[in-house]
Amino acid sequence: MTKNIQSILITGGTGSLGHALVAEILQRFPTIQRLVIFSRDELKQYEMAQKFSDQQYPALRYFIGDVRDRSRLKRALEGIDTVIHAAALKHVPAAEYNPMEFIHTNVLGAENLIEACMDTGVKRVVALSTDKAAAPINLYGATKLCSDKLFVAANNYIGRDTVLSVVRYGNVMGSRGSVIPFFLKQAKEGVLPITDPAMTRFNISLQEGVDMVLWALENALGGEIFVPKIPSYKITDMAEAIGPSCKKQITGIRPGEKIHEEMITSSDSYNTIDLGKYYAILNTSGGKSFESYAEMKSAKKVPAGFHYNSGENPQFLTIPEIRGLIKKHLDPAFRPI
Repeated sequence: MTKNIQSILITGGTGSLGHALVAEILQRFPTIQRLVIFSRDELKQYEMAQKFSDQQYPALRYFIGDVRDRSRLKRALEGIDTVIHAAALKHVPAAEYNPMEFIHTNVLGAENLIEACMDTGVKRVVALSTDKAAAPINLYGATKLCSDKLFVAANNYIGRDTVLSVVRYGNVMGSRGSVIPFFLKQAKEGVLPITDPAMTRFNISLQEGVDMVLWALENALGGEIFVPKIPSYKITDMAEAIGPSCKKQITGIRPGEKIHEEMITSSDSYNTIDLGKYYAILNTSGGKSFESYAEMKSAKKVPAGFHYNSGENPQFLTIPEIRGLIKKHLDPAFRPI
């Protein structure tokens, strides 16, 4: 992390990523002056404070607030130079039933944060996105695409030196609502429901997600959507890795669900470069030169028509590799059922 970063605010900081980010930041940068957790759930803040107390870590602050409230954001951002935006409503079926609630938080909340950061002199912002924002087919994905566009376009503001970028990846391995903990629980019942045997998903660990966010804070020039190069797995392989003796029951794909996760569409290929460990979809609407950016980062353009989805990914996890990752990241005592 750059030396001039002295204070960080994390919106939605009580989630699994927030916990991991706080642990990593406190370990890597013990002299950080302020580390603010901004979220609306006081119970989660209380529970988090049992693990990360402000007595043990004087830089920590717990700030109750909602990204829908711009004045509260501005107050929380006073003296902050760096923001990690993780706050969002994420449940796909709930978005279809409560669309305006998701728009208020994911879209208008993003606008509130951007304006508040501009008004308070925040220097660097990284916003978390999702694979569902690429060619969205559900409302949640559409709200996150709008959010991504807002953060990217904010770099076009004249006379401001705030650098804003986006990090886009799929479900974090073992996160709430993801398939692995669901399968681990269901395997005890002897039946694993599979929506479609052809389904694939990207796989990223919590630590990889944390590392990517901190890398983006240090390396972003503004307006990028960063995408990690990560392996895929077949849903049938995941089921076999967790419950080889379980019955596999085909249930059918759910509304708003894709067979393969997608993070870069073929339409994005004309603005995408390969940075080695990551791809970056660039913002060229503000007069920035695509070629000069690629040269500055010693990067190369991806081929025209390139797209990046979990079904055509060149790297797939094997069943033994999946089991090893579950033991490493989720449950050291894991045994297939």
